[in-house]
Amino acid sequence: MTGKPPFERVVSAHGSTVLRVCRAVLGPTDADDAWSETFLSALKAYPDLPADANVEAWLVTIAHRKAIDVTRAAARRAIPVAEAPDSPSASLAGRDPAAAAGAGLVADHDLADAITRLPAKQKQAVAYHYLAGLPYADVAAILGGSTEAARRAAADGIARLRRSYPGAVGRAPRRVPDRAPRRAPGRATPTTASKGEPR
Repeated sequence: MTGKPPFERVVSAHGSTVLRVCRAVLGPTDADDAWSETFLSALKAYPDLPADANVEAWLVTIAHRKAIDVTRAAARRAIPVAEAPDSPSASLAGRDPAAAAGAGLVADHDLADAITRLPAKQKQAVAYHYLAGLPYADVAAILGGSTEAARRAAADGIARLRRSYPGAVGRAPRRVPDRAPRRAPGRATPTTASKGEPR
């Protein structure tokens, strides 16, 4: 016996967290497909996952990779339009929500849409830390980089949300309760920097 729960129990326990992450990173249109792809990949790899692995961090890592795949595929697809825009700036505002939001062209009051407009690293750091509840060390392991960089990206993302999302003014971000730091599967345990701060 492997000591791991059946995969169905893993889906029940972590499915909603993975869906929240997919929605925050990709938006509602592509989130369901990324969620399905995440669990299909996880099902194939689950027998080889060590029994003591952090399953939630492992699933968020897979969801992160699937989100990258979806984003790359979307960038390669042609976007049909009724007629060609007259200027490049009109084209940019019509196709890129982040550029449109930065230009003040989109007034959106939905928090999920506001999160999807964040720059990629900020959006991912906010989703993985605040929605999935992963510690910054695990977020750094998923995104690549240091714990401080993950913390900075999340802080910058929250600050940007407070400026751009009208419903966030005066409210502290709501996040999943802190959990004991866990090691992401296949990653080395974070080391200590020369000043005694975690990396």
